[in-house]
Amino acid sequence: MDKRVYLLTIVSFIVGMVELIIGGILDLVANDLGVSIGKAGLLITIFSLVFAISAPVLLVATAKMERKKLTLVSLVVFFVGNLLAVFSPTYSVLMVSRIVSAVSGSLLVLLCVTLASNIVEEKYRGRAIGIVFMGVSGSLVLGVPIGLMLGNVFGWRAPFILITMLTILSMLGIFFFMDRIAPKPAIPIRKQLETLKDSKVLLAQTASFLFLTGHLTLYAYLTPFLKEMLGLGGTWVSIAYLLFGFAAITGGGVGGSLADRFGTKPSILAIIVAFAVSIFLIPYTTFALPLFLVVMMIWGMLSWAITPAMQSYLIETAPETSDIQQGLNNSALHLGIALGSSVGGLVIQQASVQYNATIGGLFIILALGAAVLSMKGQVSKAFAFTSSK
Repeated sequence: MDKRVYLLTIVSFIVGMVELIIGGILDLVANDLGVSIGKAGLLITIFSLVFAISAPVLLVATAKMERKKLTLVSLVVFFVGNLLAVFSPTYSVLMVSRIVSAVSGSLLVLLCVTLASNIVEEKYRGRAIGIVFMGVSGSLVLGVPIGLMLGNVFGWRAPFILITMLTILSMLGIFFFMDRIAPKPAIPIRKQLETLKDSKVLLAQTASFLFLTGHLTLYAYLTPFLKEMLGLGGTWVSIAYLLFGFAAITGGGVGGSLADRFGTKPSILAIIVAFAVSIFLIPYTTFALPLFLVVMMIWGMLSWAITPAMQSYLIETAPETSDIQQGLNNSALHLGIALGSSVGGLVIQQASVQYNATIGGLFIILALGAAVLSMKGQVSKAFAFTSSK
């Protein structure tokens, strides 16, 4: 397989890292810019919201532009957005920088997928696309601990300095190693949305959206939770995030293995139920750090275990529009991140961070309901099939 795919994976990793990199240093940002933790959390919300909406719109709007040139232009805009974050004197300017980064970043991820699928042989196409998306999922997991470590040592602007440096290297890599790729006709947004007329597909996408909403209601504010509920200092907070990140990365493999072994439907339902149990338990484990870390790692592993199973389920349910569903599922996940970080900030402002896990758990229950309704009439057959193996 063409090794340039890994260059594109690095680009997707950098873009994805920007989304949540600020999550672990919300308190530092809030203190420096004179805003509340909840308001600082909106910096995650706005990025995810703009990212989810911009991706399909920009892909259609730039359909006639040569792909390598468009990638370089997007990287330049992405660089400017993050450079603006480095020098942001106020909360408002930082918010603008997040919007600029999200708009350009959303297009970059789709372009990385397009470039990857064009530079490899057809037999490697699926693997290449999967590797690029691994960059995104890996960055969402590792972005927070990286931002936390750099922020605690050098200040909250340090993670964005790292991003600008990596973006420059990415531009050089794309410029020197990528070939020109002619554009292909884009699928109109209306046609993409029309695929959601299938209730099974719509409910499956809704389940993904609600699942990430529940997850981010707590995860986006894990730093204040760790400090307030467990009294942890900077070193232990960093360790907690690293453990969470390690668990989440393994979760993708676990979810894929479960789907292959037991089928997508039983796996999705089992993962959601187990995730709900873990997030509801978290507030009741804070009296003992070892117990909390064990439950937190289970929560972390399950947070990304659902993604491969859900994507496989969407392919099974709508094979004729599977490509569209993967894109829509990516938007659903980012919309969930946006709503979850917003809800979490509201909970902190109106009550206390100790309630974030419980509120997040309620969204997970709604996600379970959406998944069950999507699979209605098929669940019992799926369980019967797996039990007969």
